Amino acid sequence: MAKSFSGKMFLFPSESDTAYVRITPKKPLNLQAFMLCMRVATELNSQRETILFAYRTQQVDELNVWQENGTLSLYLRSSGDGALFALPPLSAFPTHLCTTWDSSTGATAFWVNGHCSLLKIYRRGHKVVSGGAIILGQDPDSYVGKFDIKQSSVGEISDIQMWDSVLSAGQIELLYNKQNEAPIGNVLDWNSLQYQIFGNVVQVSD
Repeated sequence: MAKSFSGKMFLFPSESDTAYVRITPKKPLNLQAFMLCMRVATELNSQRETILFAYRTQQVDELNVWQENGTLSLYLRSSGDGALFALPPLSAFPTHLCTTWDSSTGATAFWVNGHCSLLKIYRRGHKVVSGGAIILGQDPDSYVGKFDIKQSSVGEISDIQMWDSVLSAGQIELLYNKQNEAPIGNVLDWNSLQYQIFGNVVQVSD
């Protein structure tokens, strides 16, 4: 069931290998481009491997976003060959974080609080396939399973939006500033999110 989540957040209180949120997208993740945005707050050390977003099919990690080894990183159908960006670490203050990727050029970037990183070329010609599970809070090493407590999310995640295209800088600015005219995700929309909570995940007001 879709639930209005405006003004809410998911709180992951502590390290766990059982706490996660499974999200059902509005449309299959059959993607040749995407933009994924969220607000994240955590006190975990930026050197620790921390999963921020996981999308896994039965076979592989299809699309993962991490903070790890002092970087923010995107992995597409790989756990070893990613696009890594040396950016300011996440903190106890909420960070608006977006990652963008376009198959036609391979252009990949992170946006942090409305500011764009340099572009890197990654997985040009690749395609993200449908049929997987979207997980917040854990990195599944099998289909919705085999979680590692030392890779789990601890802190707050909110305002998740995802598109099957890359939005403009002006639209990202609207999202960062929470403007009423900000675009709504056509793959994931925080304001009508369909989800299931497992384990110790708390819904709280921001």
